[in-house]
Amino acid sequence: MKKKHIYIYSPSGAVNDRAAFRRGVRRLQHLGHEVEIDSDALTRHMRFAGDDATRLAAIHRAAASGADAALISRGGYGMTRILGDIHYKTVAKAIERGMHFIGLSDFTAFQLAVLRKTGSVTWAGPALCEGFGVAAPLEPNEIMESCFNELLAAQAEGVGWRQNKESNSLDPANLQEKIIYNALLWGGNLSLVSSLVGTPFFPEIKGGILLLEDVGEHPYQVERMLSQLLHAGILDRQKAVLMGQFTNYKLSSHDRGFKLQKVLEWLRTRIKTPVLTNLPYGHVATKVLLPIGAKVDLAIEKRNALLVWGHLKTQ
Repeated sequence: MKKKHIYIYSPSGAVNDRAAFRRGVRRLQHLGHEVEIDSDALTRHMRFAGDDATRLAAIHRAAASGADAALISRGGYGMTRILGDIHYKTVAKAIERGMHFIGLSDFTAFQLAVLRKTGSVTWAGPALCEGFGVAAPLEPNEIMESCFNELLAAQAEGVGWRQNKESNSLDPANLQEKIIYNALLWGGNLSLVSSLVGTPFFPEIKGGILLLEDVGEHPYQVERMLSQLLHAGILDRQKAVLMGQFTNYKLSSHDRGFKLQKVLEWLRTRIKTPVLTNLPYGHVATKVLLPIGAKVDLAIEKRNALLVWGHLKTQ
């Protein structure tokens, strides 16, 4: 693959693991890419990667860099503080020129705001530190890395996966073949999606496919956020809900069997929209890259699911 220009910047939380940052940069260079590091990528202000003005300027420098990809160093918290001051036309023009904005977690706020303000496509995918900066003896996940390289080579076309076994018995919609055509893919981190409801940065999507994942949120917290989307009428307006990976939470004896699967059972009694499980995306090593804001097709056959966008314009 031809060498690509990757711009690394920090629009949210401060980089705590500088060793992971360095490993990530080296890995991208090893893959043959040219890596440019933003001047404030390692800046710290309290828990943030610089104050609000510093992080805002980093976003705009990334957009002006002419890079093939703008990759966040990490997520954390901080993006929602600066959504009102982002130059969205500048970001959209960079995307029109071929730049891919890539990230996850707190970056969801940026992605949804860009979608609402401009309709442009960004990419749900890794961050530098957690994706490419893993420590030996581990190496960056092959699937994640392959998806990343396919995107840069303009070869990203879709993803197939197998749902959790219990999905068949819980959702009759999954027992039949079903194909959803030309639906807009949107969403990301559930905490950020729910936090933007009612704001001018929340996309009003009808007939879309909503992607959700989260980390460190107990099932009751997941259910509470899903309730927010349910009561706001958002879930019923979608053609499908894709549940990614929900990780790093701890059940207790107080739960008495209340686990994430019970949340899904409850949700499926409240909406007619198909709820699919086990999408390989979230705060996990094995994750695919997904075009937020692109029109996609979704095919469902029992436990098998296939999401495709290669035949549609995403870049």
